[in-house]
Amino acid sequence: MEKVLGLGGVFLRSPNPEALAKWYLDHLGINLVPSDYETPVWQQEAGPTVFSPFAQDTGYFGHPGQMAMLNFRVRDLAAMAAQLRAAGVEVTEDPDSPYPNGSFAWITDPDGNKVELWQPA
Repeated sequence: MEKVLGLGGVFLRSPNPEALAKWYLDHLGINLVPSDYETPVWQQEAGPTVFSPFAQDTGYFGHPGQMAMLNFRVRDLAAMAAQLRAAGVEVTEDPDSPYPNGSFAWITDPDGNKVELWQPA
């Protein structure tokens, strides 16, 4: 059986896609989509990736209309949280972290999407 190799892209609807893309660049370092084929796209580091469907009525993702939640691996969650707070982004750290699989925190992007940050153990 052929299997997928990993995520090839993440696509979000937005009333202002240019501003949302710039927010992800400015706060999380995700490069904007290139306007040509010579400029490289954002490269993620190899590491664990979780694929986990949740119940339709989960409260874990934030507002009920959010059908998916991005989870980004980070090297140093405390440093990332400090950087985000310094830029005026509200960060909620999981008070029960760390877990056997790592530590977690959450932010909300300008469109109201809850985003999870994960420092693997």
